[in-house]
Amino acid sequence: MNKHDQNLFAALVHEHADMLLAFIRATIRDPATVDDIFQETLLITWRRFDDYDPAKPLAKWLRGIARKLILAHYSRQKTNPVYCQDTVLQVLDDRIDYIDQKPGDSWNDKVFALSHCLDRLAPSLRQCIELFYHDARKTEEIAKVLQCSREAIKKRLQRARRVLAECLRNQGLFQAIATEDKP
Repeated sequence: MNKHDQNLFAALVHEHADMLLAFIRATIRDPATVDDIFQETLLITWRRFDDYDPAKPLAKWLRGIARKLILAHYSRQKTNPVYCQDTVLQVLDDRIDYIDQKPGDSWNDKVFALSHCLDRLAPSLRQCIELFYHDARKTEEIAKVLQCSREAIKKRLQRARRVLAECLRNQGLFQAIATEDKP
């Protein structure tokens, strides 16, 4: 790879790093494993950069490499959580691709929009979202922490997702999707 290609690679990876991390974090809970898969994805991308077709979106190519690594990780662990089956990963990839094509200058602009919407959540809803998604806690654990029933936590998460989706829709970044999923 020549110097021009190296600079191009660095710029493209920098532009897509946050999106790639979000994709990996959506399927892997362990931070060390997320880092390993992220780094391995970049290493494979570096080695195979000459194979990349610039007429196609780089982000989708990166996620394709990461998806294979995620599936291999769970295969080695001899587990396959429902959220990591190939069809679910494809839906996640398609959803990120859809979001990536929406208005906004960069993935970070879109993350900023999400952050803005999170800030607008009622404290009880935001706390549930943070415990569930950021801290990767199960609904049973959250219920104990917040001293309420598991069903109340599930309802709060459902309500928070609905409010976030509406806020993002109002910003033109999110199409209507089902928010009735079970935590």
